Amino acid sequence: MKVKESAEDYLETILILSESREHVRSIDIVKHMELSKPSVSVAMKKLRENGYIKMDSDGYITLEESGRKIAEKIYERHVFISQWLQDLGVSEDVAMNDACRIEHVLSDETFSAIKEKYSDHRCKDCDGCPGNC
Repeated sequence: MKVKESAEDYLETILILSESREHVRSIDIVKHMELSKPSVSVAMKKLRENGYIKMDSDGYITLEESGRKIAEKIYERHVFISQWLQDLGVSEDVAMNDACRIEHVLSDETFSAIKEKYSDHRCKDCDGCPGNC
């Protein structure tokens, strides 16, 4: 099943927030994504109904296995593409914003090819520098 870009963004945000705090709540997502409470509430309901997240009686949100897989895939793409663009000379802010858009539209095949090709050209001795050391 194809997941909408907005759902991928929510799942990625839950993953990111869960790495820096013990519990994730809807209000944390509201603040992180700078969205309205009603928008996040509707999204959480849909993600819960589709089996991507669960929410306990205290309102704590956790990723189900299917949601975690999507979140990790999108987050990996975001980190990789952002770093790749910065290595090409793009400013950090622009690279981060562009990565947010690009991460959703690349096919698995294209992302794998870019990652493989780029990784081949990175310096193995300098912990991931772009190879121009």
